Amino acid sequence: MSDKVRCTCRRCTIRGLMGPAVITTIGLLFLLGEFSGGRLAFWHTFPVILIVIGAILLASSLSPADGHIDASAPPVPPPAPPANPYQGPSQGQGQ
Repeated sequence: MSDKVRCTCRRCTIRGLMGPAVITTIGLLFLLGEFSGGRLAFWHTFPVILIVIGAILLASSLSPADGHIDASAPPVPPPAPPANPYQGPSQGQGQ
């Protein structure tokens, strides 16, 4: 597993849908080309992919970035564990 912290703001969530939306659009265009008998071949309908990409980019740019986590920022180290108030100076010295 990765130690990277993933951003869950709306902008990053919508942008994360880019790959699945493009793959689904390509599949639907090929399916449409098969069922239309060649009238709506993929090479005539591929600009739909550009429209889908533009719509996702527009939606992500219009959505709020509340709670955005910047991936280029240096990682924040975990907080130090609290000191044990019951541990005396002689503990751990082999006595």
